[in-house]
Amino acid sequence: MSFVHLHVHSEYSLLDGACRIPQLVRAAKELGQEAVAITDHGVMYGIIDFYKAAKKEGIKPILGCEVYVAPRRRTDKTHGLDASSNHLVLLCKNETGYKNLMKIVSDAFVTGFYTRPRTDFSVLERYHEGLICLSACLAGEVPQALLRGDYEGAKEIALRYKSLFGEDYYIEIQDHALAEQRKVLPLLVRLAEECGIPLVATNDVHYIDKSDAQAQKVLMAVQMGKTVDDESALFFETQEFYLKSGQQMIELFGKYPGAIENTGLIAKKCNVEIEFGRHHLPVFPLEPGVLAKDYLLEQVKKGFARRFPEGDAQAWERVEFELATIEQMGFVDYFLIVWDFIRYAKDKGIAVGPGRGSAAGSLVSYCLGITDINPLKYDLLFERFLNPERISMPDIDIDFCFERRGEVIDYVAEKYGRDHVAQIVTFGTMLARAAIRDTGRALNIPYSEVDTVAKLVPSELGMTLRHALEVSPQLRELREQSPTVRNLLDMAERLEGMPRHSSTHAAGVVITKEPLDNYVPLQKSDELLVTQYPMGTLEELGLLKMDFLGLRTLTLLQKAVDMIRRHTPDFTLEGLEPDDPAVYALFTRGDTEGVFQFESAGMRAMLLGMKPACFEDIVAAIALYRPGPMDSIPKYIENKNNPSHVSYASPELQDILDVTYGCIVYQEQVMAIVRKLGGFSLGRADLVRRAMSKKKHEVMEQER
Repeated sequence: MSFVHLHVHSEYSLLDGACRIPQLVRAAKELGQEAVAITDHGVMYGIIDFYKAAKKEGIKPILGCEVYVAPRRRTDKTHGLDASSNHLVLLCKNETGYKNLMKIVSDAFVTGFYTRPRTDFSVLERYHEGLICLSACLAGEVPQALLRGDYEGAKEIALRYKSLFGEDYYIEIQDHALAEQRKVLPLLVRLAEECGIPLVATNDVHYIDKSDAQAQKVLMAVQMGKTVDDESALFFETQEFYLKSGQQMIELFGKYPGAIENTGLIAKKCNVEIEFGRHHLPVFPLEPGVLAKDYLLEQVKKGFARRFPEGDAQAWERVEFELATIEQMGFVDYFLIVWDFIRYAKDKGIAVGPGRGSAAGSLVSYCLGITDINPLKYDLLFERFLNPERISMPDIDIDFCFERRGEVIDYVAEKYGRDHVAQIVTFGTMLARAAIRDTGRALNIPYSEVDTVAKLVPSELGMTLRHALEVSPQLRELREQSPTVRNLLDMAERLEGMPRHSSTHAAGVVITKEPLDNYVPLQKSDELLVTQYPMGTLEELGLLKMDFLGLRTLTLLQKAVDMIRRHTPDFTLEGLEPDDPAVYALFTRGDTEGVFQFESAGMRAMLLGMKPACFEDIVAAIALYRPGPMDSIPKYIENKNNPSHVSYASPELQDILDVTYGCIVYQEQVMAIVRKLGGFSLGRADLVRRAMSKKKHEVMEQER
């Protein structure tokens, strides 16, 4: 294998690296390189995206991180003494190395964070197996000692790392036309020869093309809150931090024995395969000898007796089918976990909403008190929730009192272990308007000019700068007239969509069987752990994600109940008449400000036309008022108010669509139609339904 880049910063070296991952791996492939590494500063945010992108392009992904090493111990946090830290590049040889890197990076945040996540030699001693170590850039311990004139100290540091990593420790040499690099380069070569440590040539890649240097400078200016012409800002002094070709690297380092060849040798050593789709579900704690499936059956029987006090053979048959499917798919513990924390919330007087979404189709969920709607009464389909023909994680969205949601998460963390429960990272990205404002500040353009340009970008969901120029004549005209605006928009487009900062997902919580850092790298927010991989990635890796949603409406309801109980002590929401005519009169008037999901002006206008008269109308209103079904609102209102206008494309559709006046409103109706007219099983019908909702046209054509 010829030259391979082993020191690369993607967009997830936040506001520092400017290499977008898909473009990065494509560029490496176009340069004829068979592998490429990712080594973001202190984090592993982009590892899985990078792995998948590289595999897609047919080149080898080398997974790594440029970690920060504390000057003393990572637990030392004395002002001044411990504010700085040195860099060290770690690359994963195998699965053991990948798991150890996750532990090192996680510990650096959880235990060693001080201005930045830091590790130390004691952690490296514990978790060095399966890792290759490079001495890093000028900020590495060895180059820093050489810059101080301490050659013997540098030698001692290098030998210490060699004693730990053996033949997997390399002295890293770089040349970005920096005076300090050219000063230490011959010393590094001499040190490597004296110590018997191999050399490896790297370029500290922060952007893909040389022409991207200015965009990366703007990115750093945004990070530092400086302008690009600020002489006090710490920018790269040259434009050499790009993805160079193998030939360019040979011209720089070909005279140093092994420096180029060792990049290929290291790449051959690195063979990490990440497994997707295999579930890693937590276990619900039970007394010794008690089987989870038996305990679940026991709780379902108790709930069934409450929900169906006079018995119901048809309902029990459905329960048995669902339980068999749940066991077959391996989700018994999942149901027990959800049942348990909902029960806890109710016992503690924490307002909890019934599980929303497709979980309402489960009779087992209804018996366990996870949901409060009898799915048989409303023809809700279990297969839309759990499809035995498509094994995927169940997903129940559960609302809690906004003020007390944290108590439920704390309960879960205590029950399963604080090292088994974490919230989930999410990334704030530079959207169109924000990219303009950030770029304008960095380029030192007057605020009033930047503000004028930003406000010409339409305020629509998913708006991009490219699309804004297509739909806004004023923006196009301003760009054509002003070189400053043209430069502003061109630079903003280069930065648009890049992650700007990490934060915590509003609802997502992940629970694992083994300690979290066996599966994902971690960071910390307050007292709770936070995964470094986002929600979609966790699901791909087979981890259990649950949504603990904080809903202010529940908080308001609970406060209303508390006030009513001062006068009527035995009042409960459950005891309210479900079909109170006064409620439908309120909806018919569109008098629904403050009513969850019925607050918007558009929704209230629809209610005025619909004139809801039953619970099914309320349900239909929510289902209709969203992209897709919204097109059917006029037809629905017309047919509801004029039943003689209802018609069906086929007589066989009448018993499916009569409840919605001939309109297809619900996803369950799609499944029922496909099943009735196409003869599909419910499981396969769900695959069609899913393809429709995800707009997967190729799947729809296959099923035509």
